Amino acid sequence: MKNWLALIGLAILVSCSPAKPLTEQYQLNGDTMGTYYVVKFYSDKAIDSNALQQQIDTELELVNDLMSTYRPQSELMRFNRHSDGSVFPLSPQTHTVVAEALRIAGQTQGVLDVTVGPLVELWGFGAHGRIEHAPDDALIEQTRAVVGYNKLTLNEAGLSKAEPALAVDLSTIAKGFGVDQVAALLEQNGISDYLVEIGGEMRLKGSKPEQQPWKIAIEKPVTTERAVQRILVPGDMGVATSGDYRNYFEEDGVRYSHLLDPRTGKPINNRTVSVTVLHPSCMTADGYATALNVMSEQEALAFAEQHGIAVLLVVKTDDGFVELTSSAFKPYLAG
Repeated sequence: MKNWLALIGLAILVSCSPAKPLTEQYQLNGDTMGTYYVVKFYSDKAIDSNALQQQIDTELELVNDLMSTYRPQSELMRFNRHSDGSVFPLSPQTHTVVAEALRIAGQTQGVLDVTVGPLVELWGFGAHGRIEHAPDDALIEQTRAVVGYNKLTLNEAGLSKAEPALAVDLSTIAKGFGVDQVAALLEQNGISDYLVEIGGEMRLKGSKPEQQPWKIAIEKPVTTERAVQRILVPGDMGVATSGDYRNYFEEDGVRYSHLLDPRTGKPINNRTVSVTVLHPSCMTADGYATALNVMSEQEALAFAEQHGIAVLLVVKTDDGFVELTSSAFKPYLAG
């Protein structure tokens, strides 16, 4: 399962000129998708925050009902039990998320693969809970036989699978989709200056009063403290971060990350500890962040440059941590 890293929104109020309409700050908080959400926004008109929060909770509950792997009757879990090879009808929301996941899977040649659920469970990072011993190679290969995004077929009618035991896990992209859905709700309510966060995935638009930009802090990838690695000024962007330094298990001195490489069926073994991606769609940023974290740092940077993706990599070296950025990311650094 993906580890959702904390991104800290810095929402500092500045005083407004008496000659201008009074701009009020609102903040809504709640729980969803096994984590938390925070919505901050500014408005110079009165907002019924209780009614708005009810809309947000309803929308996020729907995303859970459609895509959660922890709800046996979710649409996704019903598809996972669907084994006769026929087309399984999907809601528009799930269809959108699966389509983007498959697009990124093809673009990354399977580095992002939403069918790795059986491998996630095998390694003890899924709904069935932790394991104490790493699985042997024979069991890994046996499990890999029922994994592969290319065994899925998506069309207007729905989703089908060539392997009856194939299971889909959208946790690498669904939180980002949830963020985008909440952002859309805010805009439908006439709110254009906002910050939305679900478990570390974010979407920002507009500014704070007096045209002060939203700023966010990327967490330093260490387990001993909560500290800031880098301040960003994303503008109107989605922001997603993926890392492996908090969610892992150890056996005989070997550390096994929760991030799995579908190409090997095993936890990643590279020196990248954190990846942050900026993209207008938080859903897309979410998927790319996971894929680029699975890749080596050289592979990830080359991919980002090829496709114009704004990415920040934090890489562990013998002397500490270094930052690597794609060309598209440099304009967003706050210094």
